[in-house]
This record gives sequence, structure tokens and C-alpha cells, in this order.
Amino acid sequence: MSDERLVVRKTYKLYIGGAFPRSESGRSYAVVASDGSFLANAALGSRKDLRNAVVAARNALAGWSGATAYNRGQVLYRVAEMLDGRRSQFADEISSSEGTSQEAAAASIDAAVDRWVWYAGWSDKVAQVAGSSNPVAGPFFNFSVPEPTGVVGVVAPQSSSLLGLVSVLAPVIATGNTAVLLASETRPLPAITLAEVLATSDLPGGVVNLLTGQVAELAPVLAAHRDVDALDLTGAPASLVVELERAAVSNVKRVLLPQACEPDWAEAPTPRRMLAFLETKTVWHPVGL
Repeated sequence: MSDERLVVRKTYKLYIGGAFPRSESGRSYAVVASDGSFLANAALGSRKDLRNAVVAARNALAGWSGATAYNRGQVLYRVAEMLDGRRSQFADEISSSEGTSQEAAAASIDAAVDRWVWYAGWSDKVAQVAGSSNPVAGPFFNFSVPEPTGVVGVVAPQSSSLLGLVSVLAPVIATGNTAVLLASETRPLPAITLAEVLATSDLPGGVVNLLTGQVAELAPVLAAHRDVDALDLTGAPASLVVELERAAVSNVKRVLLPQACEPDWAEAPTPRRMLAFLETKTVWHPVGL
């Protein structure tokens, strides 16, 4: 009897509404390592899958944005705990996808865990930083209060498969928004594993919805969708950015444009990404009532 085990070929699914459905199209594509060897199959998301993801994100928005900021911070901290518990799988996937050493992959995981913790800490403090009590002439109180923008479409970085992904996703949900995320097209495995982490943490279903597939096919649909309130185009190819900006005009989406060069994700984060997806509501209230 041979000691050789049968290789289990994996076909990963999408993550929509807290579940892992196959693409409605039935399509998939091969994910290969940096050396060209086969790693797994990933679902090739369709326009219908994306529309389903937007519906799930919209349905989850009221509950997530209505939760206390302190509770959202607890959930994000739990995500950090769960991610840290799957270090070996993430290390293998980052190393094979990005062609880095195990040591470099471990450093990326450390930074990703720290980033979740950092945004967990900010979740109940950003309102104090971005909000204010405004001086007025008259018997009134005047407050400016930051509120979530809504459903945010995110095109994840294409090269930094975990740390870059966490760096664009965490600030969106830390501030009470929900997300429809397009994973790295060529390096989706860490994103898929992160979806498994999210599904087994305390994050409500629909707060994060992740699709794998072709960015050129899905991003224009995401940008034009009238029930998406904002876009983070960090990982969008330069050839698509103008088209996506024009599509976003349909319902006056907020758009965070990519930088000329992809950021060094290992650098310390700033509150800028949280502030990009907060709307400021100003409230007047009579004194004494």
C-alpha cells in the first residue's frame, strides 16, 4: 500500500452575507504561485454575485452602524485574535503568492494583526477626533457628529495580499460602514482565508462581502451601482480609474483615489482612511430642552 496521499485540490468560494456561495455563473479560475505552480481554484465572481453582495451589505448596515463604537472595537479585536491563531496558513499563502520568505510573511502577519488592533482601538475614539461642539451666538447647542457613509466598495491592493487588504478594509468597518470587497485578482488566497476568519469571529454576516475574480469585469459594475455609497479604488489599475470615477457620478459617491505608487503598507497607519468614509452631521439643539 502506497504511503503517498492524494492531493486535495481546493476550489474556494465567495463570501457573501456571512455564507460561502459558489459563483452563480459556475465559473472558477486557477490561482498560481509566484513560480507558476498551481495553488487552488477560486470562484470567478459575476455581476450577479456583486449585486447580491451589495444587497447583503445594505441589509447589514443598520445593525452594524447602529452598534456602539465600543462593541465594533471588540469585534475587530476578536478578528485580530482569530487571524493570529491561523498564522501558519496565512504564512504559507503569503509566501507562495508573493514569492517572499517565511520570515517576510510572518512580519506581514504581525503587522496585519497589529492593524486590526489599532483600528479596534480607534473605533470608539474617532468620533471625538472628527466631531466637535461648535460655538454659536444664541441659546443653542451646535454639534458636528461623524456618521458612517454607508456601503463602501473596495478594490483591494493587488500586490500586498494580506497587510494591504487589512489596511483598506479595517478602517471602513471600524467606522460603521459595510463593505463589498474585490480581492487581489492574482493573489486572492489570503483574502479568502481572511473571509473564513471573519465568518468565525463575531462580525455579523453581510458587514464584509468578498468577491474573487477579474477586477476589470467587476469594478465598473461596483462603481456604477446606485446602492453603493462610496468607493476605495486603492487597488484599481490605472487604466480603469477614470472610467470608475465617471461611473461613480451616478449617485455622487465618495471616491478615495489610488496614490501614484502603492503605499508601503508596513508604515504606521493614520486616521485618514477612517475619515474618508465618514459623513459629518451638524445638529442644533435649544438650550434647556
